[in-house]
Order: sequence, then structure tokens, then C-alpha cells
Amino acid sequence: MKHILIVDDDSKLRALLIDYLSQHAFRVTGVKDSHQLGQILAAETVDLVVVDLNLGHEDGLEIVRTLSTKSDAPIIIISGDRMEETDKVVGLELGAGDYMTKPFGLREFLARVRASLRVRPQLPERRDQKIYSFANWKLNVKRRKLLRDGAEEIKLTAAEFNLLTAFLDTPTQVLSREQLLNASRVHDEEIFDRSIDVLILRLRRKLEADPSNPTLILTERGAGYVFDAEVAVEEQRRG
Repeated sequence: MKHILIVDDDSKLRALLIDYLSQHAFRVTGVKDSHQLGQILAAETVDLVVVDLNLGHEDGLEIVRTLSTKSDAPIIIISGDRMEETDKVVGLELGAGDYMTKPFGLREFLARVRASLRVRPQLPERRDQKIYSFANWKLNVKRRKLLRDGAEEIKLTAAEFNLLTAFLDTPTQVLSREQLLNASRVHDEEIFDRSIDVLILRLRRKLEADPSNPTLILTERGAGYVFDAEVAVEEQRRG
């Protein structure tokens, strides 16, 4: 049974969402702030997190930022009064995979939850033992560590990690926008489609010597993007 965590200080809405998702075979936990969120994450496995941007004295975007670096669980943002495109883009930049504005229908919410869980990358045992090497970089999938020159660690959000592994699995092949949306757990809507460009830019800034003149992640106009590098794969054996 998938475990969903809802972060919302509105007790009525929190209870409504918990009750509704529980009726559809999900295990649901509700918390009101980042302190309670941290307690749950430290003690239990969470498959998806729903975060309200407005949490009284806290900013939900900061929670999203922290979550995206500590967990690979998909994140859905919900908001009733921060509906500007800038807020949506920032939320997606920080690692969220979806953004819903209030009021929303419960059936749509359930569909978004199921979609987020469905596109979450499921790494087979053999794949999670892989170490990818390219240029002067190494990515350890199991440890989720990206190292430059074998020493300097570069932090990746969950969406960036998923996007990079999609490229490394298919080097020199053009990946369409739809494939990249699925790989980075972003839904196929206009605002989310644009977030792929944001993710690519962020990844270029971390990988490329000159992000404005990329040599690794190249744009194929009208088709998508291609990872233009030789990639070596090492599979670690379990002891």
C-alpha cells in the first residue's frame, strides 16, 4: 500500500484529503508543518508528498526545496492564493512534479496522485547498482551521488537526478519532450512542459563548463534533447 504524506495546516482540508485517499487504498498521513514532516520522514517510507504552499508561518516552497534534496518521493504542490506563473515555475524548479490550484475536484486530485506514483522511476535491483562515467563525471545511482573529477560532489534534486539518468541510459539518442516529462515526473501540461527547459538549464549549469554553449546536453530543435557523450557503465556486485 502506497504511503502518501499531506502537509497542510488547514485541518479540514487535510482531513478531507486523508479520508478520500484512504477510501482508494492509500495509506495517508497528515501533518501541519515541517517539524512533523521531518518526524515522519525519519521514521517511515513515504511514496508521495502533497505540500500546501501557504503554511501559516512557513513557506511551502522551502519544504519543497528540502524534500527534493533528501527524498526521491514525487511532490505535488497545492495552492489557493499563489497562482502566478512565477510561483509555479519556482515550485517546479525546486523539484515538485505537479502543481494544483484550489479549489480542485477530488477525482482530479486522485488522478494526479495516481499519475505521479505511476511515473515515479522504479529502479530494478541491477540498475540501482550502476555507476555511470562520462567526460570527467561519475554518477553512482545507488548512492545518488554525482562526482566531478572523482572528488567534488554536485547536489542534484530528484527531478535533475531522474533527468540525468534518462540521458545516461540513452546517450546519443534524441529524447522527446514527452519522454523527458515522464523521466522527470513532470506532467504534460503547458506550464509543466515549459519546466523541462528549466530543468535542462539547471542540469547544464551543473554539468557544462559553459552552459550557454553546451557540449553534453544538446538541443535538437523540434525533436527534443540529446546527451552527446560516451557513457561507460559499471555494475557493482553485491557483497
